[in-house]
Amino acid sequence: MLNLGILILRLAIGLTIAAHGTQKLFGWFGGPGMQGTTGWLASLGLRPASLWAALASLTEVGGGVLLALGLANPLGPLGVSAAMLIAIILAHWPRFFATNHGMEYALLLLMGSVAAALLGSGTYSLDALLGLTFPEPITLIGGGLAVIVGTIVALATRATPQAAPAAQHS
Repeated sequence: MLNLGILILRLAIGLTIAAHGTQKLFGWFGGPGMQGTTGWLASLGLRPASLWAALASLTEVGGGVLLALGLANPLGPLGVSAAMLIAIILAHWPRFFATNHGMEYALLLLMGSVAAALLGSGTYSLDALLGLTFPEPITLIGGGLAVIVGTIVALATRATPQAAPAAQHS
């Protein structure tokens, strides 16, 4: 049952964040596309906004797909965690509920991806099928540090933010 639970967690979080990323990257599902994402991130003060838009979009799509497939764990979950941590800090803090543009949605994706990183890919995954493993303590600690450093870099390169459009979410 544990492996079935891991599969459900991976699919739910991974496919959700991958679809969310395609809104930013391609404008699918009513999303803003790269132009809108770049403008939104510029309004949050991220510079250069086009670089951060590409990184955010590709991290959400790529991390979500890796997570859903159970491939190269914990790299996918760590990418999702980084994207959601930055979204929480820059776009949603200190509000909680999503109805008020708060961190509720991003926090669930962050915690779900952290859980998936800690649990591993499980039996029903490409990692299991291909026999892929990463050294757990080194990969998780190194990946966690990379998430923290990336967040610090994002915050350090931030200019004075303008009023962010209310319709955008993480």
